[in-house]
Amino acid sequence: MHNQEPDFCGWATKFNTRCTDGRTILDGSFSHQDGAQIPLVYMHKHDNPMNNLGYAILENRPGEGVYAYGFLNNTPQGQNMKEQLMHGDIKSMSIWANQLNETGMPGAKYVRHGQIQELSLVLAGANPGAKIESVFAHSDEFGD
Repeated sequence: MHNQEPDFCGWATKFNTRCTDGRTILDGSFSHQDGAQIPLVYMHKHDNPMNNLGYAILENRPGEGVYAYGFLNNTPQGQNMKEQLMHGDIKSMSIWANQLNETGMPGAKYVRHGQIQELSLVLAGANPGAKIESVFAHSDEFGD
């Protein structure tokens, strides 16, 4: 699959959980993206290449949500984010998706299908379950 180990992993979004924008992502909404590689950015600022931190691989977990494995690049921004993750400064993730198929009304929408375009590391996510679970220190970084 990938030659390198992820730098972190956790929930990109959890199913059947009401987000702060009033949307609830339904089970299977992004199942077609299982195994997809998407850009990893900071705070949804995907309009500036300086905010590109690397990429994420998505894993659809039926009944639970979309899990993500994050791979940070070797840019100063990517390495700075790695330090912030290791220190526990950043603990949340958030997806940006389009092509949404939604039902409901404003303030109470249910997402049945969509296309995740990027995953962001954020200070506070809209989905309360979108949290980083593990951050990995790779042994070669410590001279082993």
